[in-house]
Amino acid sequence: MSKIALSLLLFIAAGTVSAQTIKIGELNSYKVFPAFLEPYKKGWELAVEEINRAGGINGRKIEVVSRDDGGNPGDAVRVAEELISRENVALLTGTFASNVGLAVSNLAAQRKIAFIAAEPLTDKIVWENGNRYTFRLRASTYMQTAMLIPEAVKLKKVRWAIVYPNYEYGQSATASFKKLMTQAQPGVQFVGEQAPPLGKIDAGAVVQALIDAKPEAIFSSLFATDLQKFVREGNLRGLFKNTVVFNLLGGEPEYLDPLKDETPEGWWVTGYPWNEIKTPAHQKFLDAYRKRWNDYPRLGSVVGYTAMYSAANALRKAGGTDTEKLIAALKGLEMDTPFGPIVYRALDHQSTMGAYVGQLARKGGKGVMVNWRFADGANFLPSFEEVRVLRKD
Repeated sequence: MSKIALSLLLFIAAGTVSAQTIKIGELNSYKVFPAFLEPYKKGWELAVEEINRAGGINGRKIEVVSRDDGGNPGDAVRVAEELISRENVALLTGTFASNVGLAVSNLAAQRKIAFIAAEPLTDKIVWENGNRYTFRLRASTYMQTAMLIPEAVKLKKVRWAIVYPNYEYGQSATASFKKLMTQAQPGVQFVGEQAPPLGKIDAGAVVQALIDAKPEAIFSSLFATDLQKFVREGNLRGLFKNTVVFNLLGGEPEYLDPLKDETPEGWWVTGYPWNEIKTPAHQKFLDAYRKRWNDYPRLGSVVGYTAMYSAANALRKAGGTDTEKLIAALKGLEMDTPFGPIVYRALDHQSTMGAYVGQLARKGGKGVMVNWRFADGANFLPSFEEVRVLRKD
């Protein structure tokens, strides 16, 4: 066989293989939020390997084309457009920050392509700014705040201070807490509010302002390095000695593990006590993850894994890559996850994925979650009537 003929044969073979794969476009802020997104990537890579090993989607393997979105809406839109136009992906998935997720959701509506927002927690992405092309996996700020409210009400504290990162996620969490807490405990007072820029907290000034406000309790949605700095300064200045704290995400290993022996005890948090969950579904995931990566999973690992299976299940149910069929498949999609079964609600495209609620404690020089329980996301969503008012589409 001549070199020309061999080259032509290889070219045709490569084209055949390419035609048999289904491309999924994935974008995320890997360089900006590595604590969450490095495990997240390992999660979806594990899922892809499992899906392809089992025969792919109706005989076609999936291929993920992944890009870093730079952690800002402008770059994310540019990257998403590249995935759609140049890579011809069947659908989009990913994003982390809420403002980035909203920007990509808007583009998905413009370009008429399905988008599974894996991590952004803002309520707007499925309610006020919701559109028919966008579906969200994780429990939102409203849902996770609602999971904490029953414990907050039990304490009967009146004077509450709030601290949050000043961007869409933090603003959304704060709005949800004020609304839900006021409904559950009329007469509650909000005596101080601190909103440092994301990633740029002046922890000393924030902690002192909270001390000066003399709250009985604090609601926080700080995470990552902002949370670490806040905890360190709060411990140093005694803020937490007589003040109970509720913190979204604070029990996730990504943010809890770095605190080690600085972990404040007694805080109420949402998180992921990975080493204590004994359900068959979680044990199967845990064993597979440890075998593949020789590491323990973080919450990001579960989100990445479940997001990719969401895409695969939708493609399988749709019987192909047609966008309208994918949307129909995602509406009401039921599937199993490491946290148990979930449904993507047809009305607002929000999944019922739950979260773990518990308290922080120190054991063996590191932070852990204790007194935890699983909160099914289906039980912490507003009524269909409320959602119909919120959604504009």
